[in-house]
Formats: sequence, C-alpha cells, structure tokens
Amino acid sequence: MEFGPLNRPETIDLKPADKKTGASDTTHIVLTFENNRHASALFGQFDQHLALIEQKLGVDARARGNQVSIRGDETAIVQARRTLDYLYERLQEGGEVRTSDVEGAIRMSVAADDQLTLPTMENKGKMAFAQIATRKKTVVARTPTQDAYIRAMDRSELVFGVGPAGTGKTYLAVAHAAQLLERGLVERIILSRPAVEAGERLGYLPGDMKEKVDPYLRPLYDALYDMMPGDKVERAITAGIIEIAPLAFMRGRTLANAAIILDEAQNTTTMQMKMFLTRLGENARMIVTGDPSQIDLPRGARSGLVDALNILKSVEGVVTVRFSSSDVVRHPLVGRIVAAYDAEYEPIAGAGKPDAA
Repeated sequence: MEFGPLNRPETIDLKPADKKTGASDTTHIVLTFENNRHASALFGQFDQHLALIEQKLGVDARARGNQVSIRGDETAIVQARRTLDYLYERLQEGGEVRTSDVEGAIRMSVAADDQLTLPTMENKGKMAFAQIATRKKTVVARTPTQDAYIRAMDRSELVFGVGPAGTGKTYLAVAHAAQLLERGLVERIILSRPAVEAGERLGYLPGDMKEKVDPYLRPLYDALYDMMPGDKVERAITAGIIEIAPLAFMRGRTLANAAIILDEAQNTTTMQMKMFLTRLGENARMIVTGDPSQIDLPRGARSGLVDALNILKSVEGVVTVRFSSSDVVRHPLVGRIVAAYDAEYEPIAGAGKPDAA
C-alpha cells in the first residue's frame, strides 16, 4: 500500500494487537521521525495535533520523543499515518503545521482512497493536495471539494463554485486569479459583485464609483491583500490591472486576457447573469461564486445563479463544484451552524459532490 510522500517516517512495528486482550480488530504501528524539531512541530504543543487526529479518526496516538505509537482499526491507522506522513513532508519543505492544516490533512486522508476530484480524473490513492502559489503565499486544499475546485480552475475557462459561507470558494478564486496574473497568463483581474443589500438599508453612499462599491467587494480585497503585497495591489488598481467592475456597468464589454470573478452571484437576476457570462473573451478565465441558500433579491425575483446552474448543466466546458457544510474551513462551529440551517431550510440548489458538464 502506498502512503504518498517520499522520505516516509520509519515504521517500527505493524501487527494486530494481542487477541487475548479482546481487541482482535486493533492494529498497532510505531512511527519514527528523524528530525526531532520537525517531530515536535508535527505533534503540536502538548501533542494537540495528535489529540486532534485521535478525535477525528478514533485512534489512540501517544508520542515519546520523536516516535509516535498509534493503535486503532486498520483503516484508521492508514489514514492517521497518511496524515502524519504528509504533514511531516510539509515541515521538511519549510512549511508550517497549524491546527487548520492538521484538520485539512485528516479530511484529505480520509477521502484519499476513493475520492475522485472530477469525473475525468483518476482515482486518488495517495495524498496529493492541489495548491495555489503566489509570491506572497501558498494556499493548499483543505477538503476534497477544495481540491476539486482548484483543479477545475486550472483546467476550465468557466467554473461555478457553489455552497455555503466559509468553504473558501471566494478566497480560492481570488488566489487563483492572483496566481494567473503573477505568471503572466492573464493581463488583468476583474472583480465584480452585485450591489444588493443583505436585508438592511444602507442608504446613500458618498464618494466615487470605487468608494461606492468597495464595501460590497471587501471580501475580494481581503483575499487579494493576502495573496499579493499591499503596495502592489494598490499600484495594480491605479493602473487598471486590477479592475473593480460593478455588474450593472459591464454590459457591452468583451473581457479578454483576464481572470474574471463574480462573487455573491446568487443575487444576480437571470438577465444579469446571462449578460455577465457572455462577456467572456479570448484567453479569459471566469469564476462565479455564490450560495443559493442566501438570496437577497426582492421577493419574487429569480436568482440568475440558480437559473444558470440548471440551464448550463449540460454545456461542454462549464464545470460546477458544489460545496457543503462538511467543507467549511472556518471555526468548526460554523460548519455545524450551516448544517443546522440546511436541515431546517432545504437549500434551493442543494449541495454535494463536484460535477462537470
């Protein structure tokens, strides 16, 4: 059985537990990590990373020096070893391991044996996380759906990222756009979002067009500043390399050589969505994100995102990646809140595994 990364830790023991103990289904392995400093970072302060692996996978993990002893059923043992294997290699490459990284590695490890990232892709039998790398930051997929989303953006010209808040769909879209710009694969980034108020009345907004729409685009800005140095972002905005394009003013344009992002797309009308999608020009990439369960349009108005997902489901070259509450990468409580609301109010467009058309 393959576990993925090179430079694997040494396995000292792999055997079934003594049947006399009544735990005949339990397996035991001992892993040794050569670098003591990396082993300490891997296990976490007060072994908190190992405790998280115990909690999520149902194993017993005990550290002693640069070794860790793991007991549990065979499947859980493989998943725990795969998780530690990947994280140790990440440390060897100069990366950090935080609690969120451990949670992501566990999710990916559980899915690694049978996760298909997209229908056209091979079965993933080992840990191979999709990632987005800019000069300032490298973002690694933390869930199988994020993995599928990143790979879809790499391969497709039009991608829909659909699902609840906190799943990273907007953040990853902006990261991907920043990566394309830095690599010279596009000449500009265009950010758009419908200016629809989320249930409250904001009143008159002073200032020029940029100042009027900035509050609506703040999540996109935050992600940009995470991916690129602040002074570079400001210069790019001034030079028009990063463009703020209010949805209402995009009619008649052809957007070529650009990475184009439409965020909060559930708040577009059907005609607005059609208008936006038909702006796609030569050598352009378009990413549309939204959550059909949070539509803020006036009562009776149809969501352009919901219509587009239905109308374009059989169109070649259009890829839809659907996130669910299990993909939430914010505070764990956020995932439980989303799941509770989904149980009470069935989402309009549903959620589930990635699909491609």
